[in-house]
Amino acid sequence: MTWQSEALSARTRELEDRREPHVLATVVRAQHPSSAHPGDSAVILADGSIEGFVGGNCVEASVRDHGLRVLAGGEPLLLRVLPGPLPDDPGEGAVNVANPCLSGGAVEIFLQPRLPAPRVLLVGTSPTARALQAIAEVLGFETELADGAALSPTAADAAVIVASHGADEEPALEAALRAGVRYVALVASSRRGSDVLASLDVSDADRARVHCPAGLALGARTPAETALSILAELVAERRLRSPAPSLQPAAAPATAVDPVCGMSVAAVEASLHAEHAGATVYFCSPGCRKAFLAAPERYATAS
Repeated sequence: MTWQSEALSARTRELEDRREPHVLATVVRAQHPSSAHPGDSAVILADGSIEGFVGGNCVEASVRDHGLRVLAGGEPLLLRVLPGPLPDDPGEGAVNVANPCLSGGAVEIFLQPRLPAPRVLLVGTSPTARALQAIAEVLGFETELADGAALSPTAADAAVIVASHGADEEPALEAALRAGVRYVALVASSRRGSDVLASLDVSDADRARVHCPAGLALGARTPAETALSILAELVAERRLRSPAPSLQPAAAPATAVDPVCGMSVAAVEASLHAEHAGATVYFCSPGCRKAFLAAPERYATAS
């Protein structure tokens, strides 16, 4: 492993530890005279910035554009940046992009979204909370046993489940509701749960969002069965009844057309751009930007 790949691996681990969505771009095929080589890699961040190397300016512009789309859609993609006329059908899971740069090289890059696992905050250390933690991780959730009095959820969290049997239930539920967590549940009997909900300092609409008693009516008796019923309800909420919003930080960005070469580029700060006549114009490379600034009137129609 080269020092560049070691540094990139360390960077991806850092992003994963910080739960920052990103895309790993890896060159899987390169045709001379492309400047990239198989195995070259980079990460694309949510703001469109690229760390690493997967090709020259035009390739990087396409990687940024489609990398951000992959980040928004959550599905991997094989990006082919090709010279000359494009094949009619790139095939499922692939896209072909024309490369207007003079090098004439072709490169294929696999774009893999690296998204944080949906997080479930569990309040309490009861047997039910422990069972929830064990089963939730099998289902692909990231779990965290949290202190109800100091709970700091975010709207991106998949769920807050309070299974503390009376300890710090109200502050935990209020924090989850105010943060906009999609699934909020309280493990309690109907009678006790009604008393807890009535004491919350939230709106009636928010109070009605709390699942109590938590879980589907499976006739659960043991902590593991109770945990199973709750997680089944959570999965149903996410997948069937009210699909959770994407974990991506934003929708796919708007795109713009480089007025010089006609290439599609992401309309984000990280792309090369210039201000002209009160508008932002985006470019695939310094060469196109220089040509435009030298004679913007020539490209006025295209921009």
